[in-house]
Amino acid sequence: MTAPKSQTIAEELRGAGLRVTAARVALLETVRGGNHLGVEDIASGVRDRVGHVSLQAVYEALHALTAAGLVRRIEPAGSPARFEGRVGDNHHHIVCRSCGVVADVDCAVGEVPCLTASETHGFTIDEAEVIYWGRCPSCSATAS
Repeated sequence: MTAPKSQTIAEELRGAGLRVTAARVALLETVRGGNHLGVEDIASGVRDRVGHVSLQAVYEALHALTAAGLVRRIEPAGSPARFEGRVGDNHHHIVCRSCGVVADVDCAVGEVPCLTASETHGFTIDEAEVIYWGRCPSCSATAS
């Protein structure tokens, strides 16, 4: 028995109701191959794969892919938006106060939403977003 074939990026885009373009495929490959990338880095990665693409086209594609749930947008305080391909698992992030590097942190405790709010104000909570702050190993070593 063979393992089921995973979906191609084109199939994922179609499944999300999005038109398949070379730029969108390249963008999704870039985001999934990177680590919490900013828009400029994503645009550079897309250009390396397909040639010229406008920054506006990158923003529009990121918006569509985020809305479709294929990309996740995070915005640590004081930082521009960053994008990642790890979606749907309610993980969290840790950010270095010195250099700004971002790393994934698995769910804090338990099942989604990982944390219990002290007050819901009548909301039905389905997700918690936690950002831990500190210094990465490189910045901690430099500060010592």
